[in-house]
Amino acid sequence: MSALDSLPHGPEFRFVDELTDLDPGKSARGTYAIRGDEGFLAGHFPGRPLMPGVILVEAIAQLGGVAAQSDPEVPAVDGLLLTGIRGAKILGAAVPGEVLEISATVEGRLGPMIQVAGEVTVGDRKLATAKVMLSGQ
Repeated sequence: MSALDSLPHGPEFRFVDELTDLDPGKSARGTYAIRGDEGFLAGHFPGRPLMPGVILVEAIAQLGGVAAQSDPEVPAVDGLLLTGIRGAKILGAAVPGEVLEISATVEGRLGPMIQVAGEVTVGDRKLATAKVMLSGQ
């Protein structure tokens, strides 16, 4: 079982294809290749598809969840969900054929609440930054 298997999402809504680095319970780096056949791209925008900024933030949350749930010292949180977004900035756009590079760092935990900071880049272009709150039962 890979750490990505801790994601509760179906394959159609996973925005991390591969883990490139994992410091269990602390941080992770991963990638997502924008294929171009994702259903939401057909309408965002017809003839000029762009990866939605909210999905860039979702990718940070998903990768943060992988990092947090992999902590060997802390039991996994049941029902972990994205429950808050702070300080999100959408700084650029990505298009089909590009590979998102995602990073997430667990900044703190309080019981079933986890704060994560992350960013998404393509090469040297920073596309998004955000702090997200994940929580569960």
